[in-house]
Amino acid sequence: MDNQNVLAVVAGEEITQKDVDALIAALPKEQQAYASNEHFRNQCLEQIITVHLFAKLGEEMQLEETDAFQDNLAHAKREILAQMAVGEAMKDIAVTEEETKEYYKANENQFMAGETVHAKHILVDEEDKCQEILEKIVAEEITFEDAAKEFSTCPSKQQGGDLGAFTRGQMVKEFEDAAFAAEIGHIVGPVKTQFGYHLIKVEDKKDAQASVYEDVADTIKNIILQQKRNDVYGNKVAELKEKYVTK
Repeated sequence: MDNQNVLAVVAGEEITQKDVDALIAALPKEQQAYASNEHFRNQCLEQIITVHLFAKLGEEMQLEETDAFQDNLAHAKREILAQMAVGEAMKDIAVTEEETKEYYKANENQFMAGETVHAKHILVDEEDKCQEILEKIVAEEITFEDAAKEFSTCPSKQQGGDLGAFTRGQMVKEFEDAAFAAEIGHIVGPVKTQFGYHLIKVEDKKDAQASVYEDVADTIKNIILQQKRNDVYGNKVAELKEKYVTK
């Protein structure tokens, strides 16, 4: 086992880093995120070793000679050949920038960015306290931002209560309704939500507008690519049925 790429030997068969990488590549993307984690890689190695061990046991039991093995082997062969043939049929499919731009122009309404509100807020546990803070801000005893830093229980207090810009559906309904209804520069509240009582100050609003092409180019490319793949797949299936299916 001089080759450091060899991680284990089972019944004379070497298991390498490449085998572990191949297993990880076949896993769901959320699991692939742990590809560099040593503990996770060791678990994958143990899984491969276990498969080799049971395969060796199957050989000793002469399971290769059974009808069930031959049926499974034929099925696996058919699946692999089908996957490879589909890959070959799809390999030359490409999408040009001209096609993505044409799609964008023809379907601009599909790529609308929703209206947004940029707001700051102050969150406290009691309505009376919320009202008291509001009165201090209105009397100009303290700024909204300083009040947020001093009184708010939300982590956004560090930024003077700034939540940044958000679209509908990102905040709880009571907060969202109040923020989208408020005028720029005005303070509304107390607004009660499941988290407590809020004062909300709207900094800016933007109406729904078409997304910039560059922001949606990759999405459009994938849409067109999938459409082309569906067309190629459907046409190839029809062609193969004509060639091989008998009625």
